Amino acid sequence: MSENRESKEKTVEEIREDIDTHDTFLLVDFEKMPVSKSAELRKKLRESSYSFRVVKNRLALRAIKSEIPEEVRENFKGATGIAFAQENPIGLARLIKEFSTQNKLLKVKGGIVEGMYLTPEKFNEIAALTSKRDLLAKIGYLMAAPMTTFLRTWQAPFSNLGSMLSQLKSKK
Repeated sequence: MSENRESKEKTVEEIREDIDTHDTFLLVDFEKMPVSKSAELRKKLRESSYSFRVVKNRLALRAIKSEIPEEVRENFKGATGIAFAQENPIGLARLIKEFSTQNKLLKVKGGIVEGMYLTPEKFNEIAALTSKRDLLAKIGYLMAAPMTTFLRTWQAPFSNLGSMLSQLKSKK
């Protein structure tokens, strides 16, 4: 077996492993992106514990299993990069959206978000969502608000009584 064939098989296996271990990945068209901007994008993704990989379309199509929807397969045309997220797919979408609006270089072709196909049109909706942590914080606040109001209502007469006694003492 030639070295070139071995390296391609190794690449296919690496891509397959990345897709299997990450439940979210976005396909990105970066055709006119200079190397400096590509390095900047990779650095930002790495800082947020995401990864980015430029792939050859034929090798990526070999690596993708049959469970991946056909719509995703159709997006492997032109210059393709794959951004992977282990956790927080909304953060990945936000980061890519922010980078693409700043630099006008990236275009999301589609992808898989937590096992479901993502169209380029839906990408903007995903990027506009708040993070899971923020949503949980809001739910916690909404659950605690009635109890807090209830406790303040019960404490009001006691605090009013204390202030009245204080005023009475100052008058005498």
